[in-house]
Amino acid sequence: MTEVRFTHIGGPTVLVEFAGWRLLTDPTFDPPGRTYSFGWGTSSRKLTGPALSPQEIGPVDAVLLTHDHHGDNLDDAGRALLAGVPAVVTTRAGARRLGGTTVRGLKAGQTTRLLAPNRPPIEVTATPCRHGPPLSRPFAGQVIGFALAWPGQQHGPLWITGDTVLYGAVRKAARALRPGTVLLHLGGVRFPLTGPVRYSMTAADALDLYETVQPETIHPVHYEGWQHFREGPEALTAKLQALPSERGKPFTWLPRGSPHLTVV
Repeated sequence: MTEVRFTHIGGPTVLVEFAGWRLLTDPTFDPPGRTYSFGWGTSSRKLTGPALSPQEIGPVDAVLLTHDHHGDNLDDAGRALLAGVPAVVTTRAGARRLGGTTVRGLKAGQTTRLLAPNRPPIEVTATPCRHGPPLSRPFAGQVIGFALAWPGQQHGPLWITGDTVLYGAVRKAARALRPGTVLLHLGGVRFPLTGPVRYSMTAADALDLYETVQPETIHPVHYEGWQHFREGPEALTAKLQALPSERGKPFTWLPRGSPHLTVV
């Protein structure tokens, strides 16, 4: 049995700690107020800052970076942090842009291992993402999620979905993985320029995905702190309240800045 400590820093940024490992997802540490360009005429303003600074977090062993080209997943302060991290796992395009010997680029289905003395090995497998509607990859860019497996897991792999809409490849990967714990990127991201088109999952998608894989625990992230997030926790909470209590039980909100223990 592995007990994992999750600390939600804000947005998609989570510190994951277990068995001596300290992993960080999508580092975003800039203060609020700045507007970031997302390309193709889209932009968004950061509304809230991180719950903890990089200095308060301390050293990390690896960064799991779903993509490097959007400021809500890697901002300037987060980019500066990468220089001191022993391993960074991201997309193949992101690895080319970031450069350096510590960066590993994966495409969906590929696997790398994180190794350290006196710690369990972690098998990191990239999972598919599509950060927008069909045919959007040329302008939305490459994104991946991560499935983490290590000896002693009780309920199955830990899955970080990454910024994706819900589509066939995600469903297929989820069924094959049978994850026990999910860090679920939500937000229902939209931009005025592209109208109703969405770039990340919604509350309805979250319930749909839960019915597909029925994991033990789901921790929603990536739903607050930015102007382009169109669905906060209220949308999912309202849908959960309409369900029988047992069906809503796996969804657990992580407190910002405070560790939360989960058996994985």
